[in-house]
Amino acid sequence: MGKGANLYDLGYELHGSVSVITNHLRTTWLWEKIRVQGGAYGAFSAFNKLTGIYTYLSYRDPNLTGTLASYDGTADYLRKLDLSQDELTKSIIGTIGSIDSYQLPDAKGYTSMSRYLVGQTDEERQKYREEVLGTTVADFRAFAEILDEVNRSGHVVVLGSPEAIKGVNQPDKWLEVLPIM
Repeated sequence: MGKGANLYDLGYELHGSVSVITNHLRTTWLWEKIRVQGGAYGAFSAFNKLTGIYTYLSYRDPNLTGTLASYDGTADYLRKLDLSQDELTKSIIGTIGSIDSYQLPDAKGYTSMSRYLVGQTDEERQKYREEVLGTTVADFRAFAEILDEVNRSGHVVVLGSPEAIKGVNQPDKWLEVLPIM
């Protein structure tokens, strides 16, 4: 199951802290609530800097209603988060590791071409990197405001059997079922 929205359409302005926050959510809140407690095989969130699309995703998820509640509870989680400096540093290091990961020559070439095609400059990348390194707990709390908007206006998509969707769709039939195969 997924839920997502275009954050740029909701007024969000890109800041490197989004990568740290998304990394933290993936390895703590979403993992605990959806994977460990809810029984899904996996759960994560992602943000696309180019499009502004922010998504929550789970797979092989037996608890669709609980997962949706967890997605919608993320903003409150961030508001109440008591994040130690050590935990924040771990999230920042993990994020920097994904931004500046080792690449073989063919991957370096592909990455360089992609950045050229979308017009991403070294200066923009450095600014983003500095924002990642400067992320604070206040950034986590501020991001909760935009996630409130995702709660209200985000789109929900479920890929699964008609029986599983029918169970979560009762009684008000809020999901439109479209056969794809």
